[in-house]
Amino acid sequence: MRFSVYQISRKGGREKNEDRMGYCYTRDSGLFALADGMGGHPEGEVASQLALQTMAAMFQRDAKPVLDDPLRFLQEAIMAGHHQLLRYASEKGLIDNPRTTLIACILQGNMAYWAHCGDSRLYFVRGKKLIARTRDHSYSELQQTLGHAGLPNDRFNRNVLFTCLGSPGKPVVDTSGPLLLQEGDRILLCSDGLWGTVEDDVITDNLASSPIAEAVPELVEVALRNGGAKCDNVTIIAMEWESASDEDKAEVSTDELGAEVFASTIQASLGGGGPGDNVDEDDLDEAAIERSIREINEAIRRSANGTRKA
Repeated sequence: MRFSVYQISRKGGREKNEDRMGYCYTRDSGLFALADGMGGHPEGEVASQLALQTMAAMFQRDAKPVLDDPLRFLQEAIMAGHHQLLRYASEKGLIDNPRTTLIACILQGNMAYWAHCGDSRLYFVRGKKLIARTRDHSYSELQQTLGHAGLPNDRFNRNVLFTCLGSPGKPVVDTSGPLLLQEGDRILLCSDGLWGTVEDDVITDNLASSPIAEAVPELVEVALRNGGAKCDNVTIIAMEWESASDEDKAEVSTDELGAEVFASTIQASLGGGGPGDNVDEDDLDEAAIERSIREINEAIRRSANGTRKA
């Protein structure tokens, strides 16, 4: 399995960055995930962090070195993250639950599978064409799907979601796949800080026309410029399947990994403490992510033990 990957998170005009992203892989399977902690509820950074940690822990446990059923895994891992948030809120005595969106994609064999809850998105670009894009779990997107776009006196803000992890009701999880991968296919996961200010065709054109190591930072800058002083945080993780360039420093080849080897960039905590720490990092870049690799496996093992007890 061979892919190139680039990930970045930039703080916009918000008080703190509650977005988290990362990826895990074995010899024959890869998991890419992004979560956006929801404002208006407590500890959004905890929500996004726990959701990703739970998913990474389950991936490490189940991908030996492949997942038996990737779509079922995505459903179960997202729901496990939801229950971890409910348990966290109960243990802390919070009057409201931390909440987060989540988008996750699995590349396994020559197939792609993905699932999401909320309004963090996946874009799948082949050549110059957008061939797949997730549909947000928002009232405005639901209206469009039902053919009611542009109704006068629209009561719903685009940011109002009808489902997320950590909500009192059971989350809605949409899954897609398998979709056969071709060399050069590009998949981008992002928070609403990107698509909220950058149109789909601009995202597609940038992703199609430049190497991902150039396209992703450029898209982030466009989103920050368009968003202005009150711009939301902008977080992206993108990958290219079977990238042809031998000079791409972001390329990952798993062919030589042993069957039990597991690697991850999903961070235990930016500050080196627990998931509830008050994180004060403005930007997450490749260097910060790589620094976390040395300590993540132990953190994931601890999270895996906690998941089994849930």
